[in-house]
Amino acid sequence: MGRIIKVAAIQVMACDKIEDTLRRTTELLEIAAREGAKLVCLPQLFNIPWFAHTMDRENLKLAEAEDGATISALKEVAASKDMVIIAPMFEKADDRYFNTAFVIGTDGKLLGRYRKVHVPQIPLWEERFYFAPGDRGFPVFNTPFARIGVQICWDAFFPEGFRVLALKGAEVVFVPTASAFYHSRLKWERSLSATAHANGFFVVRVNRVGKERKQDFYGRSFCVGPDGEFLVRPAGSSEAIVMATIDLNLINTIRNEWVFLRDRRPDAYRLIAGEDEEERA
Repeated sequence: MGRIIKVAAIQVMACDKIEDTLRRTTELLEIAAREGAKLVCLPQLFNIPWFAHTMDRENLKLAEAEDGATISALKEVAASKDMVIIAPMFEKADDRYFNTAFVIGTDGKLLGRYRKVHVPQIPLWEERFYFAPGDRGFPVFNTPFARIGVQICWDAFFPEGFRVLALKGAEVVFVPTASAFYHSRLKWERSLSATAHANGFFVVRVNRVGKERKQDFYGRSFCVGPDGEFLVRPAGSSEAIVMATIDLNLINTIRNEWVFLRDRRPDAYRLIAGEDEEERA
């Protein structure tokens, strides 16, 4: 008998006021819960308009600690709806700032957090001005429904993080993003489909939506199975709940057919870990 669960990607628009965004997000979470979703992910920095299109120290005031309004509100929703919520937001941790995905458990308590490791510095995504690189590695979170991991946006194009998550037992990896270049959508889809297949797990992309000051976020959230095929094809560009029913037993089936993890050669990868100076030369 399969371990069948429902997951959801929520495309919610960021309002100017956090309380308005949280109100709308709560409405969508409640709908997802009624439809049976147990693992639900929100987009990158979901609770505030995209501020990293420019470098301005005033924007540091947008960051919240884990006991701030955003996580406090979502803890209540998670506990009342018996669901796990992945909430990506701008984290203030003492005197440091991170692009962080908080993982909230079904009891309303924090299971942990993933801090974005690969931080870009490109026009309209001036993230290194605001965020320190993640300092907690690539954690896997044990939930009552599945073992899950998170990779945030730019992380999607670095295979090392996904492979670490696979080796640590992740079954579903959520990828909250903030992509606004519609012409690049197929690159994201190809990359994450290949990643799902190479590692034999489910991947759920959750992209921002809405026209903002400098960007027009295009949505197109989706779910890919461990065979690299779309389980749920990309959605549209408006607010939406993208639901997928996944059978976790499919992971072992696919990994027994496509034995990539079995045939790994860690001894040949020393250069990646910076340990083979002869090959580097």
